[in-house]
Amino acid sequence: MVQAWARELGFSQIGVSGVDLSSAEPGLTDWLARGFHGEMDYMARHGLKRARPVELVPGTVSIITARMDYLPSNTSLDWQTQELGRLQRPQEAVVSVYARGRDYHKVLRQRLQQLSERMAQHIGPFGHRVFTDSAPVLEAELASRSGLGWRGKHTLVLNRDAGSLFFLGEIFLDVALPPSEPVSSHCGQCSACIAICPTQAIVAPFELDARRCISYLTIEHAGPIPLELRPLMGNRIYGCDDCQLVCPWNKFAQRSALPDFDERAGLSGAQLLTLWSWSEAEFLHHTLGSPIRRIGHERWQRNIAVALGNALRSCDDARAQTSIQAVLTQALDHPSALVREHVQWALTQAASV
Repeated sequence: MVQAWARELGFSQIGVSGVDLSSAEPGLTDWLARGFHGEMDYMARHGLKRARPVELVPGTVSIITARMDYLPSNTSLDWQTQELGRLQRPQEAVVSVYARGRDYHKVLRQRLQQLSERMAQHIGPFGHRVFTDSAPVLEAELASRSGLGWRGKHTLVLNRDAGSLFFLGEIFLDVALPPSEPVSSHCGQCSACIAICPTQAIVAPFELDARRCISYLTIEHAGPIPLELRPLMGNRIYGCDDCQLVCPWNKFAQRSALPDFDERAGLSGAQLLTLWSWSEAEFLHHTLGSPIRRIGHERWQRNIAVALGNALRSCDDARAQTSIQAVLTQALDHPSALVREHVQWALTQAASV
């Protein structure tokens, strides 16, 4: 019954986990101790609270986990090949697939709340809180324990019928529910995700150093991007999908049942120079309701400046190189010191052409 309600709301699958995550604490402690969380200081502040759901929401005895597919409904069958092809066009801006539509935080939270209300109508009022990537919650751990999939070597959750292109959400509740059965891992000897990572952020199977991850660098990281990593970012300006694009299981990725995640005009296939030209007001207009808005215009331009530098170095079109150099030269007096520094670096890339 609950599964049927969840599907009506656009979820692909739900599961149930218990609250004892103590076996995950050593791994979390080690990951933090190695500094793999980078500048995400909140992760260190929360510490083991992530592995202790009852500390986050006292009275919690069960956790409903949910996944929601986000591949746009009109995605072609050869989408992985098409997305990899974007990386070979240096003047084209690449935005992670998940970020081309509406902000998933809002979509999932609203629908998890609706699911909770539907359950309350059936069994009576109960205490609960809903989360999606918005609190100290070990989402991938809970998802794998509750049978939504297994933890892939890239650290994302994989499902045999849906790959990894889905969002996760949770309902912490004070009602005891029978836990669902976990599933076994099916990565086998495959290490395609490790091999493809542009910055080698997957330092070992199931171990991610966020400090090297392009998703972290373009979204979470607020300061200058490390010099040695800039050339490796290519034309990726918000997030990175490489490890998912080469995963064999993603040939089974499911299209979203909701229009919320359909691509917005201007965020897929756009040219770097077009996005660079956006004023702050235009950036805010184009990213209204989008997860991209959270990084702000300054970081948006920082990211594009890096991509323009990489385009200067790799593009073999003399006219395009001239256009990029002209635009970057005009930005040498940019009001943001952060953007100026990346613009200056980008211009130096022309010397290596």
